[in-house]
Amino acid sequence: MQALLRGQVTDIMAGSVFLFIGLAACAIAAMHRRRGTRIFAWLGIWSGLYGAMQLSHLEAVVAALPGGFRTAVPFLRTAMLYVLIVFALLSFYELSLGRLRVLLRAAMWTGLAVAAGGLGRFVVTGSDGRWPLYNNLLAADLLGVLSTVVALPGLSRKYLALPNRGVLAAGMLVFAVEALYNSLSRPLGFGTPRILDHLGFGVLLFSFGYAALQLVLGNERRLLAVEEELRIARQIQTAILPAGAPELEGALIHAVYRPMSEVAGDFYEFLPVDRKRAGLLVADVCGHGVPAALIASMVKVAVQTVSGRASDPGAVLRGLNRVLSGQLRGRLVSAAYLWLDMEDGKALYSGAGHPPLLRWRQGKLDAIESNGLLFGVSPEYDGYPVCSIPLAAGDRFLLATDGVTEPENAGGEPFGERRLEEVVRGSQACPPWELSENVLSEIRRWQPASKPQQDDITLILIDVV
Repeated sequence: MQALLRGQVTDIMAGSVFLFIGLAACAIAAMHRRRGTRIFAWLGIWSGLYGAMQLSHLEAVVAALPGGFRTAVPFLRTAMLYVLIVFALLSFYELSLGRLRVLLRAAMWTGLAVAAGGLGRFVVTGSDGRWPLYNNLLAADLLGVLSTVVALPGLSRKYLALPNRGVLAAGMLVFAVEALYNSLSRPLGFGTPRILDHLGFGVLLFSFGYAALQLVLGNERRLLAVEEELRIARQIQTAILPAGAPELEGALIHAVYRPMSEVAGDFYEFLPVDRKRAGLLVADVCGHGVPAALIASMVKVAVQTVSGRASDPGAVLRGLNRVLSGQLRGRLVSAAYLWLDMEDGKALYSGAGHPPLLRWRQGKLDAIESNGLLFGVSPEYDGYPVCSIPLAAGDRFLLATDGVTEPENAGGEPFGERRLEEVVRGSQACPPWELSENVLSEIRRWQPASKPQQDDITLILIDVV
């Protein structure tokens, strides 16, 4: 046994090293699976299979296995031989672009078909027949094609997602030369040391790992740049929102703004006239993210064009619709506008496809609807109805986007106006800012803890005192 080990120590060490590298790469991919490191998983499996296959050929290793495992070694060795090329192709697939990806997908299916044929024959007859030859021909053809793509600058720029192909090209060249040397020398009776096989594969694996690291680091840099741009965009978007709520005699106003992501499609604005009168606007762009945030910023500009008609909600919405409709590019925007006149003791309200204004009065939450079309449907539309609402001490109004009532629990049930009413009822004695925190807390409890916020949330609370 000791003599057997001495004769196979190099192969045992090489197989163990490649197996360890494979396990380590798979562990890295598992720990960072959200950062585009899938290529490390394929490389890890590729390396691990190669190492395990080398070990499975060694009598000293097979002899050390329990009897049940020992009988399965021929089948496992055959399976590893066939699927090795598939995981090699999956590794290369992560680096490829365009039509090369189509070729690699076809090659993977071909490799799986060859594997199925070879394994099927082996299970039935105990012999591979000519299937290993087909597998080797497929591997040789692909090695030639992929080496050509990597070696030629024009092809590599077109079909590879790599900033620098030099190391990968060198690794593939070394591996190709070693494979060609072996394929020519062994049939002619020239013995070649097994260490050359291991060194050739090791150089190829290292070059792939370097290319994968390049790809992942490049993606990380791009991601960090995008995150920085989004952070700046959020600062800019937050800066265009009102710095504070207007102070009106006879009313307390508080606004809450919670974007779902770095930037939001919600927007709100105040149009104060004096200490007794002010307009309150809430808008919600359909969709999320940067496109919705850009349109929300456009609403800010459009509001300046209608500020002179702040006392007429219908005119405000008509003006916004005309200004925005030509710029929305197929997107739609809902909006609601509330005019407060504390001197006359009344409010005027109108909406554009927006959730209703909610009023808490004498222990009951009422929905006040006065809606026209969403912005972006028709630039000439002017049918925004205006509802007049008398104000009384103790009234509480909630002007919000649908992010307040539409969040769903694990069963898909929306938060809804009934639960919002329960929160308002339980917070009758609370000031507006405390009520807003209670609403947000209940929404967070309603949503599954494992899920992020489902929509942008904007809520304006008005207490008549």
